[in-house]
Amino acid sequence: MKGSALGDGMDYPVSLGHALIVPKRLIANYFVLSIKEQMACWMMVNKVKAHLQNRFNPDGFNIGINIQEAAGQSVPHCHIHVIPRYTGDVEVSRGGVRGVIPGKQNY
Repeated sequence: MKGSALGDGMDYPVSLGHALIVPKRLIANYFVLSIKEQMACWMMVNKVKAHLQNRFNPDGFNIGINIQEAAGQSVPHCHIHVIPRYTGDVEVSRGGVRGVIPGKQNY
């Protein structure tokens, strides 16, 4: 787990407590990870979520992975974002991760 998983040390956090889950193996594409590596990542997501809930008490979470440039991946190393969300942090939160494509968030 990278130091930023505790909510500090990240260059561009989206919100208070934004954490990254980074697999040990240097690989760009999440889907190239073995099933065992993928499972380890999701187990860590749950641990980090619990830590963030205790430390920052957010009202919700977004979890995301950008896979390949077309999907917004700018760092060539697989990582999972755990983004705490707080009531009122955006004007309209409906649609959540659908907001990655402008105009498709609200339905």
